[in-house]
Amino acid sequence: MSEHDIHLLNPAPFGRILPAMVTPMKDDGSVDFDAAQKLAKALVADGADGIVVNGTTGESPVTHIDEKVDLVRAVKEVVDVPVISGAGSNDTAHTVRMVEQTQEAGADAVLVVMPYYSRPSQDGVVGHYKAVNDSTDKPIIVYDVPGRTGLKVTVDTYDRLAALDHVVAVKDATGDLAAAVEKQQRTGLAWYSGDDGLFLPFLSIGAVGIISVIAHVASAPMRELAEAFDRGDIHEAQRLANQLAPLVHALNGDGYQAVMAKAACRVNGTLESTEMRLPNIGPDAVQLDKAEEGMRASGLL
Repeated sequence: MSEHDIHLLNPAPFGRILPAMVTPMKDDGSVDFDAAQKLAKALVADGADGIVVNGTTGESPVTHIDEKVDLVRAVKEVVDVPVISGAGSNDTAHTVRMVEQTQEAGADAVLVVMPYYSRPSQDGVVGHYKAVNDSTDKPIIVYDVPGRTGLKVTVDTYDRLAALDHVVAVKDATGDLAAAVEKQQRTGLAWYSGDDGLFLPFLSIGAVGIISVIAHVASAPMRELAEAFDRGDIHEAQRLANQLAPLVHALNGDGYQAVMAKAACRVNGTLESTEMRLPNIGPDAVQLDKAEEGMRASGLL
């Protein structure tokens, strides 16, 4: 077997590099669907092979269901990669409605966050996803982000979720690599890193890709990183991970990922307006400078 026959990564059902796309807005706070289409096309041109819309980075808590549906339709019109729609809340009935309507709009899969704030039991978590599973024909990506949900999900619960017909993947933002190994091996689900800074470590334990903030401006080197790992060139993958570290810190370090993603897109010219809806406030001059410095330090400017 030659080195060109080596492939360390399993197939990625929704692509390897998926930006959690911001939702462009006009100065009056309305969703700018034309700008969304322009941004989606730019992301794909840069190397993204999947796009997530209506996620937290897309300000999903403050956009309405009709806007979410129209955003799915708008992005689907202009890209030929999988489009995944966020469709989760801590209200199961509302989640089901979002799942039904976004899949009807053409979403290739739905990203459903663990029910946040309410802190349901493990049986409640399974019941939530079962209700979603029974309402969709599209694949479901479970989004586990305890820092936002306040919810710790057990390995046994993952076994039960994996038994649902449409649950096929996980976006893991737990930061717990050891637990991810066990969960992935036991369930056989496709694993996606939900943390930019852990992209390479997650690949090393069986992840197939990432749902990312920095991919708004770094899809190309992130794709190169995944390809280097896939062919067994670990040193090159490490070099690229280290190269991107300043950008990871700049966009994620303060915890304002949606704000900083819009800042980065403004810096590289893929987004004109950085308007956001409260409680988020669009980036100020300091944040724009921070995004630019991170991009420059990572060799992207």
